Amino acid sequence: MGFLEKIFGSYSDREIKRIIPIVDKIEALDSKMQSLSDEELKNKTFEFKERLQKGETLDDILPEAFAVVREASVRTLGMKHFRVQLMGGIVLHQGRISEMKTGEGKTLVATLPAYLNALTGKGVHIVTVNDYLAKRDREWMGKIYEFLGLTVGVITHELDNMQRRAAYNCDITYGTNNEFGFDYLRDNMVIYKEEMVQRELNFAIIDEVDSILIDEARTPLIISGAGEKSTQLYKVADTFVRMLKDGDFEVDEKQHAVTLSESGVEKAERFFNLENYADAENMEIQHHVIQALKAHHLMKKEIDYIVKDGEVLIIDEFTGRIMYGRRYSDGLHQAIEAKENVKVERESKTLATITFQNYFRLYNKISGMTGTALTEEAEFREIYGLDVVVIPTNKPMQRIDYPDVVYKTEEAKFKAIVDEIVETHKKGQPVLVGTISIEKSEVVSEMLKKKGVHHQVLNAKYHEKEAEIISHAGEKGMVTIATNMAGRGTDIKLGDGVVELGGLKIIGTERHESRRIDNQLRGRSGRQGDPGSSRFYISLEDDLMRLFGSEKLKDMVERLGLPDDEAIESKMVSNAIEQAQKRVEGNNFDVRKTLLQYDNVMNKQREIIYSQRRAVLEGENVRDNIISMIKDIIDAAISSHMSDDRHREEWDLKGFLRYLEDIFLPKGALSLSELESMSKEDIKEKLFDIAVKLYEQKEEEIGEQMREVERVVLLRSVDLKWMDHIDAMDQLKQGMGLRAYRQRDPVQEYQFEGMNMFDEMIYSIKEETIKFLYRIKAEKKVERERVAEPTSTNYDDSVKREPIRKEKKVGRNDPCPCGSGKKYKNCCGKNA
Repeated sequence: MGFLEKIFGSYSDREIKRIIPIVDKIEALDSKMQSLSDEELKNKTFEFKERLQKGETLDDILPEAFAVVREASVRTLGMKHFRVQLMGGIVLHQGRISEMKTGEGKTLVATLPAYLNALTGKGVHIVTVNDYLAKRDREWMGKIYEFLGLTVGVITHELDNMQRRAAYNCDITYGTNNEFGFDYLRDNMVIYKEEMVQRELNFAIIDEVDSILIDEARTPLIISGAGEKSTQLYKVADTFVRMLKDGDFEVDEKQHAVTLSESGVEKAERFFNLENYADAENMEIQHHVIQALKAHHLMKKEIDYIVKDGEVLIIDEFTGRIMYGRRYSDGLHQAIEAKENVKVERESKTLATITFQNYFRLYNKISGMTGTALTEEAEFREIYGLDVVVIPTNKPMQRIDYPDVVYKTEEAKFKAIVDEIVETHKKGQPVLVGTISIEKSEVVSEMLKKKGVHHQVLNAKYHEKEAEIISHAGEKGMVTIATNMAGRGTDIKLGDGVVELGGLKIIGTERHESRRIDNQLRGRSGRQGDPGSSRFYISLEDDLMRLFGSEKLKDMVERLGLPDDEAIESKMVSNAIEQAQKRVEGNNFDVRKTLLQYDNVMNKQREIIYSQRRAVLEGENVRDNIISMIKDIIDAAISSHMSDDRHREEWDLKGFLRYLEDIFLPKGALSLSELESMSKEDIKEKLFDIAVKLYEQKEEEIGEQMREVERVVLLRSVDLKWMDHIDAMDQLKQGMGLRAYRQRDPVQEYQFEGMNMFDEMIYSIKEETIKFLYRIKAEKKVERERVAEPTSTNYDDSVKREPIRKEKKVGRNDPCPCGSGKKYKNCCGKNA
């Protein structure tokens, strides 16, 4: 403890002092709440909602609302929140991290801020690390909320869309970080607003916050889709393009565009067996033909790219170097692969992706609880703006944490561990053995079998059986071996006669690279003032010591000349281990920070695309956007063909006319001689006037369906281009590691190139949208369709929940789809 901390107390001590007056107010209301009938207590919920509508804030009603939950808990569960639990609840409501030791009742603590914040009607999400805990906590704590008239739902893996929507419409919704995150991504892939399941992301209380926001932060959520059909189509389009003659297409190098002429269109209709090549339903074929044309007539081998070991590699136009990992976007790379007759890559596409960091930053407010957050406080502050407040324990801590014992070899270490387990087991004292891998848990298990010691082995697969086993780990004579994360969130209660034997003994078989994970293992013993003990066994052959331990430490051990089976207990050794852990934690933080810096580039882009999609889904009139796109295309075409730094006679008016005729301008609507006699401003005005008149004609021709046609075409263009862009950005990131070798900041390079790629994508969305709207025919009804079907995520084997447009309506008296067992009208249907 530092000098200033001794005088002023720690940060947490000072924060707790600020909270104590609020806790006193809550406790002062205790007798008043006890005097209320059940009906009067329930009616407090309506009273609070009215007070909020009249202008009071959540902070104003906090003391009374917490007192109401406390009393409801006594009446429904027979559990009364301790004073320290009230402190934890206040910290959570304030949007902070509440560090509470294992066994201090974090599950009950969450009911206080969840109830208070649910009174706004905007929903509260309680995030758990696995489905079992989500279901358990919904059933268990749900009794309090339902007693007070609130609805409670749970999101688990097997639910369909209708059940999910019902659960999200509840006041309080339990679920895992994966389910919440994937539902967000899926909601931004739907083609009808009615298919969305989530509401606005309001307030999240994250249980085991360090596990979710730190341990899992290195793996983003990814939804993938099959792309076999389009991969084949690249080859078919390539075959078609090889058959074309000179007059069948026109090349515009300035605009980097190639288009089919009338004869080319006729050939395409024959080749692909199409009635009308320009129909919206043929967008995919057109896209592949254009990319194949570009591959053959704009992209040059040995100048734009090379083929090496069966792979198409881009050449940087400025440096002439190979850009490893970079792929052309929008299907152009695949078209070149088809042209060069190498394997067409990326048969599965990334349809949507987000990191947990950026998902949880979408909420208006987040808070979290865990037994171990303080070691990562700097990361919580920097990435999420969350501070950590350590809540005192309800009863003084009785557990004894013994110094580490160190052996020279792993073999000697495991022998000592097993001897210790055997001796402890003889007394009947329960032992929980923590390992950092399944492989090591099996080593200990085999050795114990040989000694005839009955034991249970668990690894972190999260299911009900595992939680059941870990809950019995404190009973007399039990020996349980578990990987560090197994059964997390399950309380271990001591059996009869175990207190007298010294409580639960924790044995760590090696130090984890994070001190926090070691603290989690220790924290399984000594709950609620129970006795207990913990000790870590280490060898100099452990990965942590081998990779990060100092040479000085190894030299010191060698100089001592100890036999292999003799333990070393020394402060210097313990300090060296902690320093090694701090180095690894620092490295891991840097990795997570870099991942976030990369995803922040995508995040800004994702927000723009998702908000555009949502506007379309909400039924917003996008006509003004379309007119604006037309203007942008005319402006861009003028800039590229009539550059300010060129003399008028150098303007490419033929190319300009050809390009606009491919987008919207009918042939002959504007002649070359007319253009030659006009100023740039006049050209812009004239073309815009023609474009708007033509568009008005198209509106008359299509009729009242035109607004929906606009939405269909825009949605399809956005989705196609965005999915290709995600792939291209991913490829760009893969190649960024090589930039570091060239003394260039890879993140800055990624930001710069990613921004340019995004601008190109936005322009191509405009181009494709306008092109199709001017060509669309009024013959048949245009329907929205998905550009790709989700097939899998990186967290499970298959996506079982593809959105369904027409869903069975839930009757008012039907059982609620959230699984509460109540009628829909009395549960989630209240808010529907």
